[in-house]
Order: sequence, then structure tokens, then C-alpha cells
Amino acid sequence: MQGGPKGSAEPVHLECAVCGCRGELFDLPGRKEKYCLECSADVATSILLTTEIDAATCSGEETAGLVSEFVQLSRRLLARAQLQ
Repeated sequence: MQGGPKGSAEPVHLECAVCGCRGELFDLPGRKEKYCLECSADVATSILLTTEIDAATCSGEETAGLVSEFVQLSRRLLARAQLQ
């Protein structure tokens, strides 16, 4: 068990950075926040989609499908965050 601030006996309660659940949390490379399994998958997917959208834009390819998928994913993350 981790302790709270120095000199405090209160435990630190870690919560998912998106939905606030207090379960098993996961790290993502390059991120300080911790996420539950469902949110970590969605955040990782959003990072990949952003990279793919950028690459497609730079090469002049169509991005509508990727952007649509990103919008759906963003809505799902926002809905989950608003439930907390």
C-alpha cells in the first residue's frame, strides 16, 4: 500500500485519468496518467489514429474514414469521463 503525502498516514487512491474508476491501472508510453483497461485501450487507439490521420494528410490521402473513427472514439471517451 502506498502512503499519502509525506507525513500522512492516508493511502493514495489512484483513479483512472479518464473515467475515475479505482481498479487496476495501466501506464501508456509517454503519458504520466494511468488508465483502466478500457480507457487505456481507447487512449492508445486515439494516439494511433492521430498519427495515421497526420500521415495521411501529409501524403495527400483521404482521411474521412479515420477522422470519423476518431470522432466516435472521442465521443466514447467523453461519455465515460462525464459519468464520473
